[in-house]
Amino acid sequence: MIKVQIPADVAKTAEKNYIENYLAITKDTGKLFLFAGDHKIEHLNKDFYGENIPAEVNDPEHLFKIASKGKIGAFVSHLGLISLYGQDYPDINYIVKVNAKTDIVPAEEMDPFSGQLWTIEDVLDMQKNSGLKIRGVGYTVYLGSEYESEMLSQASHLIYQAHHAGLIAILWMYPRGKSVSKEIDANLTAGAAGVAAALGADFTKLMPPKTPKCLKQAVGAAGKTKIICSGGPKKDPHAFLQEIQHYIQIGGAYGVAVGRNIYQNTLEDAVKLTEKIYSLVYTGH
Repeated sequence: MIKVQIPADVAKTAEKNYIENYLAITKDTGKLFLFAGDHKIEHLNKDFYGENIPAEVNDPEHLFKIASKGKIGAFVSHLGLISLYGQDYPDINYIVKVNAKTDIVPAEEMDPFSGQLWTIEDVLDMQKNSGLKIRGVGYTVYLGSEYESEMLSQASHLIYQAHHAGLIAILWMYPRGKSVSKEIDANLTAGAAGVAAALGADFTKLMPPKTPKCLKQAVGAAGKTKIICSGGPKKDPHAFLQEIQHYIQIGGAYGVAVGRNIYQNTLEDAVKLTEKIYSLVYTGH
């Protein structure tokens, strides 16, 4: 078992909870395979219905079936969806995404803002009443947006409050807005990683630079905050698995957050893919 370094903002009475939550989602390795199911708001229904997408993907329960039957570190989704399906799937490690926006208005028309929808109190209340394994919370920040100060403020308070209660805090750090000409730039990605560290996040999800070697700069800039890479749009499974391997072994990433590459498959194929990703993240092969 790894030694878990406990942030100073974790209450003494919550230290045991923090360690338990951290080890549960990292499988005692310090690395994280996050199955992403927060797209029902973020991408509306285009990721769940259409050509070459199996019919079963359209049902939200498909996400929970994968998370339950597959091998993952944790499953992230919004509080409302977890409240509807979670009690049927009590063995899943949950990360609650507390903010969201749709993609109806493109960033080139209006700078993005993703406001907080639920509070830590809401999350803890549901955790207590349901008994679900809620291990942490997640929040997206759009750096470079004219609204970034409000999102940074919400994120900072969320992390502090989450840690105080012994929950893990994960940030999605996406440079985006009219002032951002290159969303995937090595220097900008490293800057976003440093911001996540300055806010005290345990993990930060980033869109990785074009080459794994460029990712090393961001990993260094993040310090004790561990970088996990976004899976992005669906790709050829073999090429995708090779990409994950390179990000971890060459770029130094601590894991991945994967959504579409997993859930845009039949349940059987999705489960098989989780097993392969799990092995890459947690055992290194």
